[in-house]
Amino acid sequence: MGKQVQVHGALFLVALIYGSNYSIAKEVMPTYVGPFGLIVIRVVSAAIFFGFFSRLVVREKIEGWADNLRSVLCGITGIAANQLCFFAGLNLTAPINAALLMVIVPVIVLLLSALLLKERVGWRKVTGIGLACNGALLLIYSSGSTNTTGNLWGDLLIILNAVSFGVYLVIVKPLMQKYQAITIVSRIFAVGALIVVPFGWQQVLRPDYSAFPTSIWLAIFFMVLAVTIIAYLFNTWALRYANPSLVGAYIYLQPVLAILIAVSMGTDVFTLQKAFYALLIFAGVYLVSRTKQRLPQEQPLEVRK
Repeated sequence: MGKQVQVHGALFLVALIYGSNYSIAKEVMPTYVGPFGLIVIRVVSAAIFFGFFSRLVVREKIEGWADNLRSVLCGITGIAANQLCFFAGLNLTAPINAALLMVIVPVIVLLLSALLLKERVGWRKVTGIGLACNGALLLIYSSGSTNTTGNLWGDLLIILNAVSFGVYLVIVKPLMQKYQAITIVSRIFAVGALIVVPFGWQQVLRPDYSAFPTSIWLAIFFMVLAVTIIAYLFNTWALRYANPSLVGAYIYLQPVLAILIAVSMGTDVFTLQKAFYALLIFAGVYLVSRTKQRLPQEQPLEVRK
C-alpha cells in the first residue's frame, strides 16, 4: 500500500470517528458527565496511555528549548483549549451546528499560514474566506433564535475550538519533521492533562458511575479509545507526510458523516436553512483548499534513545 493511500486512509478514519463523536458525546453529557469532566477522563486516560507507550516503544525525547516550548504550545492549542472549547460548545449547541462550524478549520489554517509562514493568498482564496465566514456567521446568528436547535454561545465556543485547532495544525508541523508521532502526541497530552484537570475535576467526582447504563460506558470507552487515542495518533502521523491544509481539508467529511449519524440517531434535524449556510461554508472552503497538495517522500524513521 502506497504512502499516499495510507495517509488518506488515516485521515478518512479520523473524519469518521470525529463525525460519530458529535452525537455520541451528546448522549453522555450533561446528563451523566459534565463536559469538562468528560474532557478530564479522555485527556488523562490518553496521557497515561501515550506516556507508557512512548517509553516502551520509541524512547525518544524532545530536545532543545525551542522544540520544548513549541510542544507546550501544541499541548495548549491542540488539547487543552481545543477540547475545553469544543465540549463546552457541543454541550450547548446542536451536533450539526458544531460539525458545520468545524469546516472553517482550513480557512483558519490558511489565514495563519499567511500570517506566520508568509504564504501568498490570491483572490480565489480571499473569496473563499469571505464565503466560509459569511456562512459561519449566518449559522451563528440563526442560533440566537428560539426556533433553532443551535445555541449562540455554543456556536461561538466551537469557533474558538476551530481557531485553536487551526493554530495547532500550523505550529505542530515542524515538530513532525523531527520527531515520531507518538513522541509528539505523548508530550501534548501530558501538557493538556495538566491544564484540563483543574477545570473538570469536580465534574469527574460528581456522577454516580454505578448507575451508568452499558450504552453510556460504551460511549465513554469510544471517546477515550477512538476519539482521543486513535484519532489524535492517526492525525499527527498524517501530518508527517501531508501539509496542514490537506489534513484540515478532511474536515469536509465530518459534517456529512455527522449529519447522517445525528439524523439517524434522532439527536438533531437538518433544515433547509442549515443546508444553505452549509453550502456557503463548503463553497468557501473548496476555494481555499483548491491548491493541489503534494505529499513529501517518506523518510526512514529512526528511533532515538
